[in-house]
Amino acid sequence: MAAVLFASASAFAQETFKVRVDQPAHGKVTVTPAVPESGEVPAGTVLNVKVEVTDPGWVFDSGYELAIRGGMFYPTNVEFMEPEFQVVVDHDIMSMGASIMESARLEGYRTIQDVVYAQPGVKPLKYDVFIPDGARNLPCIIIIHGGGWSSNTEDIMRGLARELIKGGKYVVASIDYRWLNNGDGDAEPNKMSQLIEDCYGAILHIQEHATEYGADPARLAVTGDSAGGHLSASMITMVERIGDGGFGVKPGVYEYRPTYMPAGMSIAEARECLKAIKAAAPSYGVFDVETLRRFAADYPEEGQQAIAPDCNIPSVSVRAVPQYFVLGTLDRTVGREPMEAYVEHLKAAGQKAELVIVDGASHAFFDWKPDQRTKDTFAKYGVPYAKDMLRFFNEVFYQ
Repeated sequence: MAAVLFASASAFAQETFKVRVDQPAHGKVTVTPAVPESGEVPAGTVLNVKVEVTDPGWVFDSGYELAIRGGMFYPTNVEFMEPEFQVVVDHDIMSMGASIMESARLEGYRTIQDVVYAQPGVKPLKYDVFIPDGARNLPCIIIIHGGGWSSNTEDIMRGLARELIKGGKYVVASIDYRWLNNGDGDAEPNKMSQLIEDCYGAILHIQEHATEYGADPARLAVTGDSAGGHLSASMITMVERIGDGGFGVKPGVYEYRPTYMPAGMSIAEARECLKAIKAAAPSYGVFDVETLRRFAADYPEEGQQAIAPDCNIPSVSVRAVPQYFVLGTLDRTVGREPMEAYVEHLKAAGQKAELVIVDGASHAFFDWKPDQRTKDTFAKYGVPYAKDMLRFFNEVFYQ
């Protein structure tokens, strides 16, 4: 293996950076201009990367760049979803290459990628739709990705989406949202309340176009992992907070106005439409105000409670919000006790709630990234527990 240089404070003053090209099984990666045998490439060079699939029965999944960030190895937050892409050499790169997968994974459905539903800041907000062949009036599962509310995109959940459409019983949409603070490049820092509004806006856009996707706008479910677990739980519990009074603009008023609203729709109509969310599967998320209050530190207690699903559980006599949870025994990011407490609070309100403990699993096992380790983890834990998640959703929609 080629030597890897760790980035330092003066790394960006370097004249060259170390680059390596991985050649995937069943495919070929060509880089222009060619990377020399030494791997040393002048800073600022634009590398044109082309991926070719060489063997029958295999297809392009995504391109990637694995980079050093602060002395640690991380994939870049945005993968390349087309087989031709560019990489600018402006930091030490461990490797670049592509993920090639079995073509059978693409059978039985079609995908609509990068549907833009709003652009409240620098970043266009978008979602992907996975549509089973012959889909008509199917329930729709909406996935919200994780990443600490400040990284990743909807692409990271495509593995889960592919599992949830198996059997052809659901249309699946995977959505993106703004990142907290200034991660998107916005001049004004984004707040947690705005991320919640983005997710509601995406759902309204999906409902508006549901017929085009073969989905039933009146039968929706949400799921998500980690930060997306929190956001998916927020979607199903906080519908009564949808309004146009603003979030903390007036004393004691903490309401969510969806980032996208269909033309002519009133806020009251939007609130009624979003009651179509009939079930949620918030995977290894955080739901309690104690954990979440630091993301609303500039708000009083009432405002901090407004972003916490645990503080917004409706009685089952008002609205049913059945929820399914998974948590790995080796998860060091999310605590078991707060999750168990949230489940008990749901049950105390008369709601259906189920927590499944996954022996041997760590955090983020529903993620799909192009590196083999992540894909192996998904195969070991993500695939079987996506199947169990479908069992839960089927109990709601196909009883």
